[in-house]
Amino acid sequence: MMRQYELVERVQSYKPDANEALLNKAYVYAMQKHGQQKRASGDPYISHPLEVAAILTDMHLDESTIAVALLHDTIEDTTATRAEIDELFGEDIGRLVEGLTKIKKLDLVTKKAKQAENLRKLLLAISDDVRVLLVKLADRLHNMRTLDHMPPEKRARISEETMDIYAPLAGRMGMQDMREELEELSFRHINPEAYETVTKRLDELSTRNEGLVKKIENELRDLLVANGLATAFVKGRQKKPYSVFRKMQSKSLSFEQLSDVYGFRIIVEDIPSCYRALGIVHTRWRVVPGRFKDYISTPKQNDYRSLHTTIVGPSRQRIELQIRTNRMHEIAEFGIAAHTLYKDGAASGDETGARESNAYAWLRHTIEALAEGDSPEEFLEHTKLELFQDQVFCFSPKGKLIALPRGATPIDFAYAVHTNIGDTCVGAKINGRIMPLVTRLANGDEVEIIRSGVQVPPAAWEEIVVTGKARSAIRRATRLAIRKQYAGLGYRILERTFTRSGKTFSRDGMKPILHRLGQKDVEDAIAAVGRGELSSLDVLRAVYPDHQDERVSVKPPSGDDGWFNVPSASGMIFKIPGAAKTSLDGEGAGAHLPIRGISGNLSVHFSPTGAVPGDRIVGIVEEGSGITIYPIQSPALQRFDEQPNRWIDVRWDLDEANKSRFMSRIMVNTLNEPGSLAKLAQTVAGLDVNIRSLNTVRVAADFTELQLDVEVWDLRQLNQLLLQLSEMESVATVRRLYE
Repeated sequence: MMRQYELVERVQSYKPDANEALLNKAYVYAMQKHGQQKRASGDPYISHPLEVAAILTDMHLDESTIAVALLHDTIEDTTATRAEIDELFGEDIGRLVEGLTKIKKLDLVTKKAKQAENLRKLLLAISDDVRVLLVKLADRLHNMRTLDHMPPEKRARISEETMDIYAPLAGRMGMQDMREELEELSFRHINPEAYETVTKRLDELSTRNEGLVKKIENELRDLLVANGLATAFVKGRQKKPYSVFRKMQSKSLSFEQLSDVYGFRIIVEDIPSCYRALGIVHTRWRVVPGRFKDYISTPKQNDYRSLHTTIVGPSRQRIELQIRTNRMHEIAEFGIAAHTLYKDGAASGDETGARESNAYAWLRHTIEALAEGDSPEEFLEHTKLELFQDQVFCFSPKGKLIALPRGATPIDFAYAVHTNIGDTCVGAKINGRIMPLVTRLANGDEVEIIRSGVQVPPAAWEEIVVTGKARSAIRRATRLAIRKQYAGLGYRILERTFTRSGKTFSRDGMKPILHRLGQKDVEDAIAAVGRGELSSLDVLRAVYPDHQDERVSVKPPSGDDGWFNVPSASGMIFKIPGAAKTSLDGEGAGAHLPIRGISGNLSVHFSPTGAVPGDRIVGIVEEGSGITIYPIQSPALQRFDEQPNRWIDVRWDLDEANKSRFMSRIMVNTLNEPGSLAKLAQTVAGLDVNIRSLNTVRVAADFTELQLDVEVWDLRQLNQLLLQLSEMESVATVRRLYE
C-alpha cells in the first residue's frame, strides 16, 4: 500500500508548489472515517482511495483532484456528510465528492434501472466538472485491478458494466491507455477462455518474432533520420488481446488470418513534419489501399489527432502506423486529462486549444437527453449507443461537420443537427442526389435534409436509426402522438359521459381533482380514459362527489359532426363518436360514430374471430391496448354488460380507393376422404377469398373438423362462401364462429 508521504512526493514531482497541507488533511480525514473498514481482499479500505489518487498522479492532476480521490468514498461508505466536507475542505471539493456518491435509496424495480439512475447522476456531475469523470475512471480502474477478490457473479456483472460504459466513456474522452486497460481487465472476466487463448497465441507469436519489433523500429527511424527528421521518435508494440479478439470477431477472421498485429507510432516535432514523415514512409513502402485516415485535418470528437496508415513494411510485415506530434500524443494518451490545467493558461495557444471543448460535445448532447424524461432503461440504452467509437464524418450543405457512428442514416444526421429537423424529415439528398432515408452514410458525404411541416416520425424509424439521440427522439414523438390520439378519444368519452348525466365537462374542472385520480396533469388523465385505464364514471364522481348515477336523455348528434380519426393496426379506416353504450334495438341510432382511418398510433384491432364490413359492430375500450371491435353477435360482449362506459358504437366507413380484406373465422365439417381438402381450397379460391390459416380441430373416422381463418372483402362475400361450401358434397356442415 502506498504511504501518505509517497503520494505527496508524487504530486510535488510535477507541481512543486502543491498544497501539501490539503493532501495531508484529506488523507487523515479519510483514514479516520474509513477506520477499520476492510476491502474484499482483506486490505485496509484506505488503500483503495490511496491507489486511486496514485493513478491520478500519473496524469499530473492538481492537488484538489487528488484530495477528491482520497475522499471519494467517504459520503457513500462512512458517516461523513456533504456539509462536513464543505466545512473542512470547501464547497468545491464537497460538490465533487457528492457527484461521485452513488444514489443509495432508489424506488426502482430493476438493477438496470438503478444502474441507469446512478449513471445519470454521474453524467450530470461530470457536465459540471470533468474532474468527477477522472476520479470515477481511476476508481473503476483500481476496482478492476483488484476484481479477483470479488465473488464470480459480481466479477461478471462489474466487468460487463465496465465494458459497456466506463471503457467506452474513457475512450470517448480520449483516454486511450485507460480505455485499453479497462477493456483488458473486463475481457479477462467476461470471456476467460477467449482471453487465455488469444493471450497464449500472442505470446507464441512474440516468441517466434523476437526482435522483429525492434528491427522495424530501427529501420523506420533510420529512414526518417536519413530524410531530415533527426528528432523523430519511433515506438512499436504488439496489439492487446482484446483488440485482437474484437478484430477477429468483427471481421470473422482466424488468428492466422490477422496481418496487422503490430502497431508503430512515429512522434515528430510539428504538424508539417507529420505529413513529411507520411510521404517518406509511403515513398519507401507499399501502402495498403483504403487504410489511410487523416485525423489531423478532421479530428475525432474526443480531440484525437493523428495520421493513420497501413503499409507492407520491413520484412514484408503488414504494420499500422500512427504519426503525430508530442502534444497530440499527450492528448491521445491522457485525453481530457491533458486539458485539466487550461484554466491556468497552460494549454492556451497550443495547437489543440481551439478544439479543446470537442470532447465535451457528446456529453452536452447526452445531458440534453436527460431533460426529456426518458425511462431509466431507455436512458441507459441511449448512452450506450452514443458511446460507439467507430465514426463517419459528414457535412451539411453549409459545411458543418457532423460526426456519427458507422452505419448511420440521413435520419440520424437530421436528429444530430436538431431534434426538430429530425421530427420533420421526409427525405434527404446525399451529395446532391435524392436517396432513401435508409441509406448508410459514408465519410465525406454532404447531406441535405428535406422537411415537411406536417410530418410525424414513424415508429418504424426506431429500427432504422443507430444513434441514441435519434432513437430517443423517435420514441418521444411516438409517445406524444399516441397520447394525443388517446386524449382525443378520452375527451369524447368524458364529454359523452358528462352529457348523459346532465353535466358539462371541462378541462378546468378536472384540475382540482387530479391528485384523486393519480394523474400529473389534465391531458394525462384524459389520455388514461382513452386507454381504458381510468373510468369516465370515476372522473365524473371525482368532479361531482354528490352525483347520482342517473342518465339524462340527450338528442344524438346528426351527421358526422364531432367524429374524429382513430388509427387501426390492420389498415382499416374508422371513425368514433363517444363512449356511451346504446341499446341494440335502435335506441341512440345516429349516435354511433364511424371510425375512419389508420394513421398509426392508437391501436384499434379486431376480436380473435374477426369482423367484416356489413356486420353490426361495437367497440370496447381495452385497458392499455386501445379499442377492440366485435360483431354485435359476439358472446364475448356479455363480459362488458356491467361496464357501459367502455362501450363505443362504431360503424364501417370504407375507403373505396384503398379497399382491404378482413378476417373471419369459420368451422367446416368435411368428409374424411382423399381430395376433400383440395376441393374445399379450390372453392375458396374460386370466390377470390384468401385462407390466412387452417387448423384441424378434430378428426373422427368419417369426418374432420377444420377451422379456417379466411380474408374477405365484406359480409356479402362471406355469406356467399358459406353458401357454396355448404353445397359441396364433401361438406356436412359449415358455420361462422364468434368469440
